[in-house]
Amino acid sequence: MKKQLLTLLLIGFQMAFSQKSVSEKPPVFEECEDLDIKATENCFYNKMQEFVFNNFQTPEELTQQNHQSNIIVLFEVSNKGDFKVLHINTSHQEINDEVNRVFSELPKVSPPEYNGNPVYAKYTLRFSIPLEEPSLLSLESTEEQQQPVFVKTKNQPLKELDSIVYHNFDNPQLKSHLNIPFSHSYYAQFDRAMNQMGANNHTAQKPYTYFEVAKYYDLEQKQKELYKNKEGWWGRKLWNENMVTIQGENYWFTMNPIVDLRFGEDTDTKKTTYNNTRALQIQGALGEQLHFSTTLYESQGRFADYYNQYAISIRPSGGNPAVIPGIGIAKEFETDAFDFPSADANLTYSPNEFINLNLGYGRNFLGDGYRSLLQSDGASPYPYFKINTTFWKIKYTNTYMWLKDLRPEVTTDRAYATKYMANHYLSWNISNRLNLGVFESVVWTTSNDRGFDMNFINPIIFYRTVEFNSSSKAGNALLGLTGKYKWNNQVNFYGQFLIDEFSVDAVKEGNKSWKNKFGYQIGTKYYDAFGVDNLLLQAEYNIVRPYVYSHSDPITNYAHNNQSMGHQWGGNFREFIFVARYFKGRYFADAKVTTGKRGLDFNTADNNYNYGGNIYLDYDENRPYDTGVKVGQGNSTKVFIGDIQVGYLINPSTNLKVFANVIYRNFDPNAETTETFKQNSTWFSVGLRADLFNWYFDY
Repeated sequence: MKKQLLTLLLIGFQMAFSQKSVSEKPPVFEECEDLDIKATENCFYNKMQEFVFNNFQTPEELTQQNHQSNIIVLFEVSNKGDFKVLHINTSHQEINDEVNRVFSELPKVSPPEYNGNPVYAKYTLRFSIPLEEPSLLSLESTEEQQQPVFVKTKNQPLKELDSIVYHNFDNPQLKSHLNIPFSHSYYAQFDRAMNQMGANNHTAQKPYTYFEVAKYYDLEQKQKELYKNKEGWWGRKLWNENMVTIQGENYWFTMNPIVDLRFGEDTDTKKTTYNNTRALQIQGALGEQLHFSTTLYESQGRFADYYNQYAISIRPSGGNPAVIPGIGIAKEFETDAFDFPSADANLTYSPNEFINLNLGYGRNFLGDGYRSLLQSDGASPYPYFKINTTFWKIKYTNTYMWLKDLRPEVTTDRAYATKYMANHYLSWNISNRLNLGVFESVVWTTSNDRGFDMNFINPIIFYRTVEFNSSSKAGNALLGLTGKYKWNNQVNFYGQFLIDEFSVDAVKEGNKSWKNKFGYQIGTKYYDAFGVDNLLLQAEYNIVRPYVYSHSDPITNYAHNNQSMGHQWGGNFREFIFVARYFKGRYFADAKVTTGKRGLDFNTADNNYNYGGNIYLDYDENRPYDTGVKVGQGNSTKVFIGDIQVGYLINPSTNLKVFANVIYRNFDPNAETTETFKQNSTWFSVGLRADLFNWYFDY
């Protein structure tokens, strides 16, 4: 019966040294005492073979599969005579567990000795499945005999590096406190699970952590369902797994090469477009509380002409030609392209079940919609420190950010101006259906050696009061409300209301004062729409009045790297968005239609007024009206953008996708100027991309 379960294959072993010193003594089982050195060594080998053969039981599942494999076990015998498994070269957890069980039942032996002193010794056991009854070595002769089943590696104290124990990688990141890279397309896969009625979670604060999502959506199981049946190393790494994985005693890390390679054409200019991004992503954990991730990007690219023009329009001082929206400052590459390195990183520490601390360099998003009026991820990455506190039905988030203003007016000695932002957001699940949130943010700069104002560090203070006491002109405070109502498990409604400045008297007068700086969002999501599994439909309306996000001192506007920290369009617009997302297995399709009206400035000699769309202008100067201010005033411009993308997920562990994308954009101002003119573009692209962040092209 035992031969049907497992067969021990005796494979020749070599001693670590061709010559053995008589001062070396092997481990000694009780039954092997009073033998000479050679016989004692052979006795040790025999007893180990017999014990493994008599105790090892093949896992039933592998027996049924007629499994065959070669197993190598590296183990040590300590200077106290204890056995310890160091490494097993198997990918089957069942075999790993059984080997450890057998070795844990080995009796204690007399320890190996060197010059009469107890030492550590390492041995390698090799066997194959199934197992044959072992051939035992003679204890009577010291003549040359059949090789034993073990290799004695060294008869000297064990070095620390050799004692490191590795485990089979079991995707611990999918249950960790690491942030899940925020991509609208990827988050749509578990959005329904996160928005079930009665769920006590908080979906507005993004990115989520794997730990938060794993409570409602089995990321590990869903990922395994997508795995292809690949046995070879290259096949597994290409289609299923992380490139490099290491998992030990309460630590792990992964490393992946990342690419974003695109090639296309802008039909408006007949120019070829491309993006060539190479990156390296590292993730890991030390213990259960400390997790880290970092991604370094090196990119070159040329885009559709409308996007290139916008990148150039927000260029920094100092001679660099552009800022790539959402990425960062770009250098010139060749004659008509950009070189734009970037990075993001996050170090998270969770001391207990209530507190999560994040020290990061990246982006944050606040809301349940495609856009956010309160805090968007459309600007370049920035340093931040975030505190998440979760208890009862509450999640309270504090974020402290270090931002930059790149304009020539505030650049000194080629150093960009530094500004700071602090915000807090309280999310409260009032019932199984209703969630409400309260948001507050303040922006200030280093004027009068103010630096990082300690008044704003208190996580529960009311920023508006502190900002007023510091001087209402020295900082810029915003308030916001959010809400979400779950009609059922398929339909929910969400919204935001932003107050940048609000005059009750002006509202009473009904004269549409410029002081009433506010915006709002309303939207709805329909999961498994019309009974189609994994089809998400979303409709959203955003409106932001003129002069929102701007300030009397432009350096304290609601922006970073010449980009809005709220809605990417700045102020003075209305917008309707319809989104459809679908996936089945590894296939996916996304479609988005954006139509809107923007009020832009004319910037001509005859009309140089500030109509409230450019958030980098002083709202106290050059306003054309104090009353009668309405959305779309100025150079009223109609915008229509259609975006369709289809693709195939190559590797679910890295979210690597191959895709084809077409963007149609029509930009139609009432009056054409040198800076604002009619454009009708169609941008085709195909590519290979690891989808790790939202890259917005709908400007």
